[in-house]
Amino acid sequence: MTFKDLLLIEPLLQALETEGYSQPTPIQQKAIPVVLEGRDLLGCAQTGTGKTAAFSLPILQILHYEGRAAASKRPIRALILTPTRELATQIRESLAAYGKHTGLLAKVIFGGVSQHSQVQALHKGADILVATPGRLLDLMNQRIVTLEHLSVFVLDEADRMLDMGFIHDVRKIVAKLPANRQTLFFSATMPPDIQRLASTILNNPVKVEVAPVQTTANLIQQSVYFVDRGNKRLLLNHVLKDTELTSAIVFTKTKHGADRVCRDLIRTGVTAAAIHGNKSQNARQTALNNFKNGTLRVLVATDLASRGIDVDALSHVINFELPNLPETYVHRIGRTGRAGAAGIALSFCDQEEKAYLRDIEKLTKSAIPVIERHPFPMSAAPVMAPKAAPAKNRRR
Repeated sequence: MTFKDLLLIEPLLQALETEGYSQPTPIQQKAIPVVLEGRDLLGCAQTGTGKTAAFSLPILQILHYEGRAAASKRPIRALILTPTRELATQIRESLAAYGKHTGLLAKVIFGGVSQHSQVQALHKGADILVATPGRLLDLMNQRIVTLEHLSVFVLDEADRMLDMGFIHDVRKIVAKLPANRQTLFFSATMPPDIQRLASTILNNPVKVEVAPVQTTANLIQQSVYFVDRGNKRLLLNHVLKDTELTSAIVFTKTKHGADRVCRDLIRTGVTAAAIHGNKSQNARQTALNNFKNGTLRVLVATDLASRGIDVDALSHVINFELPNLPETYVHRIGRTGRAGAAGIALSFCDQEEKAYLRDIEKLTKSAIPVIERHPFPMSAAPVMAPKAAPAKNRRR
């Protein structure tokens, strides 16, 4: 099946091709037709399954067909509520990428920072708003955000909303939404409180489910190195001396970090290229083609730039830096071990990243084996960081 088979419009198909996507994931195959029909949806899926595109693409299509409002200021017609600022930012970036040829605008608001720049952006109007509960309630109470024109509401990561103590804020927000709307509800698990919430806000929903992402992770041989941040590049050079490591994608958090790692590798004689958002589409495609045909041994990538990379013979994924979202880790390592081949994922964890490692192990429900013996051990003993204080009263 292709995205064209899902009856997506040409502006979306064009954007997907630019992003390197050709085939929809199972959750996208199941969810997109349901949403395009205007039905409410109950989705049991986690972030690493392609869930964001499963709701973003049909929402963009629905709003594109509705056309621009006659008013000079764009009213908010779709709201996506998500528990963390990191996920909210990623969703808005995905909407911008998929909707680049539609003329639709997506804005994001979250707590923990001054509201000034977010308010300024909202004054210019938005078709789609991505928000965390606390900041959205604040701006609604200030009458800066109004939702009377809303036609589609997405509640994402409902079980995480419950875990983080946001469920009461969610109920307050839902109470202020138009009754005549389409609602898309996503949760990785369905505890009783979430089932009750879903039953109160969904109208005759279609239920779609996909396999949990940890199933994929369990098929891949994973290891972690504890290492000081300043020694990560030396450790990478050491790891790449392994002749069985025939090809690897090395993940960094930032574009500048990808460039630095790439330059260091080239200086040591490793054939490598970096791909990220500052590279032109032609440069990214050339690097990917050279990687696939074996001209390059290493591709250094950021998460957003790596979307759509599908390499059957990829032997290793190396997390030079651990991501702050555990689902991103699962998505990264899923690049290897394709088509029944053995896959290996190596991660470099410094002192500040231990909390991220704990979140990853919680999601995948397994402890990642530690490689104790290597030339660059962490100067402090590799003891897991203490658990963070409960976040029940934290506002996002």
